[in-house]
Amino acid sequence: MKKNLFIAFEGIDGSGKSTQVKLLTQKLEVAGLKVYTTCEPTDGPIGKIIRDIFRHKMEADHRTIAGLFVADRLDHLLNKTNGILKKLEEGYTVITDRYYFSSYAYQSTHVDQHWVIQANSLSANLQRPDLNIYIDISPELSIDRLNKGRDSIELYETLENLQNVRNKYFEIMELLKKEEKVLIVDGNREPEIISNEIWDNIANRFK
Repeated sequence: MKKNLFIAFEGIDGSGKSTQVKLLTQKLEVAGLKVYTTCEPTDGPIGKIIRDIFRHKMEADHRTIAGLFVADRLDHLLNKTNGILKKLEEGYTVITDRYYFSSYAYQSTHVDQHWVIQANSLSANLQRPDLNIYIDISPELSIDRLNKGRDSIELYETLENLQNVRNKYFEIMELLKKEEKVLIVDGNREPEIISNEIWDNIANRFK
């Protein structure tokens, strides 16, 4: 029986990932597990640069953004204070809101897909998720949620781009189905229903 897992939540913006991270964390803690939650971009120096670009405080080419995500992800894994690998070694189940599938989907709409996958291969080789959970919603619902929940729209948060990103997610999940474990859930339902489906899948992995 595996004592701890590494779980990555994926999906287009507004899919409800943050809510599901919280709900799964609560269930795991009730079950007696130590849980560490994290996200990408990180709150580290490189992650802060990415966030400033997304909020239109800085400008950067899409290739630069893709490279920044590679660097931020490696620090996310290898940081000696709170890196994913360190937390896994300490026995935590680690849950991240976005991991390299986000780069595959978002950056590959603007940069060569093969390059994006290769550039992130070191991260993939260091630590693949035990499970990637993709929460699927329509781009139209994404935009509706973003308009209701945000004061401003960030880079990439347009209907056309989100349509392209969703298509890329499915394309790359199919491409990497032999290497990656992926659970696709319908994100158009009530949060508790989605959470229970995810929990049933996760609980089976601890048996």
